[in-house]
Amino acid sequence: MARRLISPCQGSGLLNAGFLGVFSSHHYHRLPLSSSHRSSQLKNCYLPNLRKEVCASLLLSDDNLMPPTQSRIGQDQPRLPCRYMSSARLASKRTTCSIATEPPPSTTEEPEMDLPKEIFLKEYKKPDYLFDSVNLEFQLGEDKTIVTSKIAVSPGTEGTSSPLTLHGRDLKLLSIKVNGKDLKVSEDYMVDSRHLTVSRPPGGTFNLEIVTEIYPQLNTSLEGLYKSTGNFCTQCEAEGFRKITYFQDRPDVMATYTCRIEADKTLYPVLLSNGNLIEQGDLEGGKHYALWEDPFKKPSYLFALVAGQLDCREDSFTTCSGRKVTLRIWTPGQDLAKTAHAMYSLKAAMKWDEEVFGLEYDLDLFNIVVVPDFNMGAMENKSLNIFQSRLVLASPETATDGDYAAILGVVGHEYFHNWTGNRVTCRDWFQLTLKEGLTVFRDQEFSSDLGCRTVKRIADVSKLRTYQFPQDAGPMAHPIRPHSWTIFIPGAEVVRMYKTMFGASGFRKGMDLYFQRHDGQAVTCEDFYAAIQEVPPTPGQPVKEPMFIPIAVGLVDSTGKDMPLTSIYSDGMLQSLTSDGQPVFTTVLQFNKKEEEFIFNNIPEKPVPSLLRGYSAPVRLDSDLTESDLFFLLANDSDEFNRLLSVSCFKSSSLLLEIFNLRILAFLRWEAGQVLSRKLMLSLVADFQQQKTLALNPKFVDGLRSILRNTSLDKEFIAKAITLPGQGEIMDMMPVADPDAVHAVRTFIKKELALQLKDDLLSTVTNNRSSEAYTFNHDSMARRALKNTCLAYLASLNEPDTTELAFIEYKSATNMTEQFAALAALSQNPGQVRDDTLLDFYNKWQHDYLVVSKWFALQATSDIPGNVANVQKLLGHPAFDMRNPNKVYSLIGGFCGSPVNFHAKDGSGYKFLGEVVLQLDKINPQVASRMVSAFSRWRRYDESRQALAKAQLEMIVSANGLSENVYEIASKSLAA
Repeated sequence: MARRLISPCQGSGLLNAGFLGVFSSHHYHRLPLSSSHRSSQLKNCYLPNLRKEVCASLLLSDDNLMPPTQSRIGQDQPRLPCRYMSSARLASKRTTCSIATEPPPSTTEEPEMDLPKEIFLKEYKKPDYLFDSVNLEFQLGEDKTIVTSKIAVSPGTEGTSSPLTLHGRDLKLLSIKVNGKDLKVSEDYMVDSRHLTVSRPPGGTFNLEIVTEIYPQLNTSLEGLYKSTGNFCTQCEAEGFRKITYFQDRPDVMATYTCRIEADKTLYPVLLSNGNLIEQGDLEGGKHYALWEDPFKKPSYLFALVAGQLDCREDSFTTCSGRKVTLRIWTPGQDLAKTAHAMYSLKAAMKWDEEVFGLEYDLDLFNIVVVPDFNMGAMENKSLNIFQSRLVLASPETATDGDYAAILGVVGHEYFHNWTGNRVTCRDWFQLTLKEGLTVFRDQEFSSDLGCRTVKRIADVSKLRTYQFPQDAGPMAHPIRPHSWTIFIPGAEVVRMYKTMFGASGFRKGMDLYFQRHDGQAVTCEDFYAAIQEVPPTPGQPVKEPMFIPIAVGLVDSTGKDMPLTSIYSDGMLQSLTSDGQPVFTTVLQFNKKEEEFIFNNIPEKPVPSLLRGYSAPVRLDSDLTESDLFFLLANDSDEFNRLLSVSCFKSSSLLLEIFNLRILAFLRWEAGQVLSRKLMLSLVADFQQQKTLALNPKFVDGLRSILRNTSLDKEFIAKAITLPGQGEIMDMMPVADPDAVHAVRTFIKKELALQLKDDLLSTVTNNRSSEAYTFNHDSMARRALKNTCLAYLASLNEPDTTELAFIEYKSATNMTEQFAALAALSQNPGQVRDDTLLDFYNKWQHDYLVVSKWFALQATSDIPGNVANVQKLLGHPAFDMRNPNKVYSLIGGFCGSPVNFHAKDGSGYKFLGEVVLQLDKINPQVASRMVSAFSRWRRYDESRQALAKAQLEMIVSANGLSENVYEIASKSLAA
């Protein structure tokens, strides 16, 4: 017996897939398999019964998911900011990027500021000149720093006579020479606020020497060379090197580097740069020097320098070829004990990259430096990674399980860049996903292999929903090729689709070919695609064609078991699904048309489809699965992610579903739960808006109770399964976002679940206490996660016994994970207990700036009524420093993460942020631009809120002296 799966799709929006599964006991194969009559019959018979409003484009209109082919470049796309960041990363945003065919005419009068220039991908031009080698000399001083660059220049194309244009910002030019001869201003070169242009360079190769004077002590932007807590430090990605010296500051100009650093030996005993240390010694006047050489070509954004008073943890790693690599993590002496986990993470990453991708480290030394003041989370400078403190420093007493996991992932990520980003870099910033998307995929796989793959996959998809999908529905929407921080996440999903389609072995062969072809080059997305496309060969397809959306599917029978799959009809052909003669239980359907039909053969009964297993493609999936089907998947699906999906999408009587199906044998369960939860929440939001009495569906409560009591499930999986979708996720599903209604409904559900499941929650907390010493492993983390989730539910009741329980857990905690979770549970409810416990926590940890940042964030993100006044007060707290990005992200960014307070009806949240952005812009424009992006979706709200938010954006863009960074984001948001 055959079962039919039809996917009709119509035009639509980003990352949406229409996937209406039609399963019936009819023998559909009796119809002709390839005839227009058959298609007409099917449409007439079945489409009237399908919910057409849930159809969306699957493939052809979705540029974001298609492999980067040359034909894409000429298509019109939105204008995009030339910027990028990760969840902890933000780089320069001086220009805006677009891949439109022509720059549109200006329709508005330009403000009196230096507007960012718009750049188009079609305008890419190879550099007229190449830099073969770069020798840098730094004389670090307390008032100023002198930088000398000596560059071996060669023509990019034979016979070029073009001027040589160099980038430069905030530099004082002292001298410039070509082949030892001083150049004269106006006659030989021109200088403006952004460029130095050598009018008539010599023909052939020549030597260029430039001496500049810079002032790192005054550089609060934290780009280029600056000082952090007394130490010199650099940040050059994406365009920071031009703040050090005049240079062709673009990623396709690659050169070998030497770097000589001179400084006071007492103040700066440690002098570090890229590559290997080849010479060091003392100089007159209490100074010393160090000479570093990096033999591998790199672009300027990977240059790094650190000088200061630092101690190091040293270890070593023996590579697969037997070479011994020295590993050092540098930090202020008092923090040295907190670097053990980061060192473990580095060695684990080096070993994993050898085993999984066959990639060996290429130098004799690898350094990591920890700095407290850093715009990004971390930076992959060749052999000299620089990290924000919170992503290296950890101890059980001061760091949570989440911190430990983040350190593991980010240390791995930056190390993996040694090959995917450094040895093979991107040609231009439009290709950023080539290094970041690929490297995020690699760090996700690394963390999955070292932890629980299901839980990691759930976390990654949650980020995709929380951060990427909302942006794709707003004015900052864009394909993965132009650069913005969120391309890291969907870029990784595109890479994952390659692996899904070609399998682990085929994907590895493609990666091997990519490195073989392009080592030492600056390349494009097409180059990666070509390597993956070439291997392995597909039977019957000598010429490769794009494969766009891989949908992993399983069928579940009435007993809850996966059904064996043996063959399928597709495109009028019967295809075997067996592996080594044995049936499979999950198969991947490859979609490359607007409508696809698959008929499963030899299916004895009507199944319930388990769709998009393993989250095989980053799409939003609409299905006609019923609530009964979802409850069935929640209880039975072998893919736990889809079980969780069921819990979180039970939201209304409508059958509209959003299914994000993740890890096979785990993920689909989670997703089924999420679908149910979202449906429930949306339904109750509608009731709340109509002033109806709220009531919780008993089946939903029983479903969560069964999960809590299921001892066969992973504990961290249970914790995620019983966690409700966030307020932002629900608001994104509403035609007009209503923060007050969503907050009220989520609070109601949480308290009602706590009340009805109180006994189960109490026993779970009790049964998951442990007196053992803290260990960072999956079982221990899972136990703590489940206990802390249940404690948060109980504390939400704000009853004397549950409040006392949370306070006992706070006082008895022996690690930061459990202490901070108990503090967060107590902080849900305003009152004296909350205030006293927060003060107690601060008094205990005021000496540790990373823990204090957690304390700021906890208060800022609180949903207690009128929290804006408390956050305003905290701006004046002695521990808060507007110059420290981490504290800004914790307090100001944290406040924007509370929808009910940031979007307060009286506009107080908007007013607070508008004023702070202007203050912050004078100090650090990058961080300020990140904060102003909270306004980007202001049109999603009611008219009153729109007017209030618009007023703040207008105030910001009209401010005198506004930075390009902030103007770019604010003006784009205003024009949306």
